[in-house]
Amino acid sequence: MNTTAFRNADILIPNNNINMEKWAVIACDQYTGEPEYWDRVRQNVGNSPSSLNMILPELYLENDDVPERIANIGMTMKKYLNDGVFTEYKNAMIYVERVQSNGIVRKGIIGAIDLEQYDFSKGSTSQVRATEATVIERIPPRIKVRQGAPLELPHIMILIDDPDNTVIESVDCSGLEKLYDTKLMENGGSISGYLMDEKSQERIDKALSALSEPDSFNSRYGINNSPVLLYAMGDGNHSLATAKTYYENLKKENPDTDLSNHPARYALVEIVNLHSDALKFEAIYRLVYDVDCDKLISGLTENLALSHEPAGQWVEIVCSGKSDKLYIHNTSSNLSVGSLQNYLDKYLSENGGKIDYIHGIENVKSLAGKHNGIAFILPDMDKSQLFPTVISDGALPRKTFSMGHADDKRFYIEARRISE
Repeated sequence: MNTTAFRNADILIPNNNINMEKWAVIACDQYTGEPEYWDRVRQNVGNSPSSLNMILPELYLENDDVPERIANIGMTMKKYLNDGVFTEYKNAMIYVERVQSNGIVRKGIIGAIDLEQYDFSKGSTSQVRATEATVIERIPPRIKVRQGAPLELPHIMILIDDPDNTVIESVDCSGLEKLYDTKLMENGGSISGYLMDEKSQERIDKALSALSEPDSFNSRYGINNSPVLLYAMGDGNHSLATAKTYYENLKKENPDTDLSNHPARYALVEIVNLHSDALKFEAIYRLVYDVDCDKLISGLTENLALSHEPAGQWVEIVCSGKSDKLYIHNTSSNLSVGSLQNYLDKYLSENGGKIDYIHGIENVKSLAGKHNGIAFILPDMDKSQLFPTVISDGALPRKTFSMGHADDKRFYIEARRISE
């Protein structure tokens, strides 16, 4: 019997009549500073059934028509269900192979995470933990999308620390039923998905249970009697936090009802091995605009004691087309991103302005010029430090790292019912 937080689920897949290349679109939290990207996606999809019609790209979160967009999402979900767009696979796990834009294959398994075993608060000791600080203010808009929606679509990617490749990489898909195989739009590569049979699922359960065995866990990290961390958030931190908050609210609103078997207790996710060659941890850069650039840089230089004298932490500042790499001598975090973020949070709360989190050096430089703002470029994080750091220090500063390029983020394909 599986003793970990990951399990099979009743998974919905678009039927064979659906154009999968138009159906699958990238995670809603990507390209938030590039409306032209989402314009191209909308043009590409046209009137075809698509997951685009069931998500709210975060680019539009501050638009006046958000309530209308959310209402349309719920109606579209119900329409797709009524029109037979989906085929439902009961008690399923799906093995996926994603060929990224660089040609490297990322392997994963889609199933459900038990939200009873997840706690995103700082200092959590749950089996499923956040790897970065959760911004509570980002949850309510997502809750509004989830309320009244019969379905969820996942862009959540959760990491397991499996250096011996005992779980995902050992899957043999040659005898499994292929559910889909499609190219992905906008340089997204391609993806194929396979329905895992009962025997394959049992092997996955057994391998995950072995990873979570306390003595093995403590030995792996050289610690004693530490609560097991088996699942660490990779992408979609706020989406999983939203699912958790929605479920906890449901329990509060129905104190006399047993919700232990309610579908909202679970969230659809993809688990991926931290040690996959396809996963490259990259820094997420900061774009700050609608500020007095000279005042911000002056204050940052003074507070972080920035200079050209080498030190352990650094930040590259790009403004008005000029770039300067400076070292941080007055640190407030173990990571460069933490020292920078602590100051930016304080400055923006006192002086106003906007901040965005951007993938790709050229992207953030270009957007800094476009918005007459400041780009902050940061060092990458060594992914081997993720689990030990979360175990010892708790969640990292928000938007510390990204797993690969924006083009290679999860695309929406699968769905799951979250209402009874």
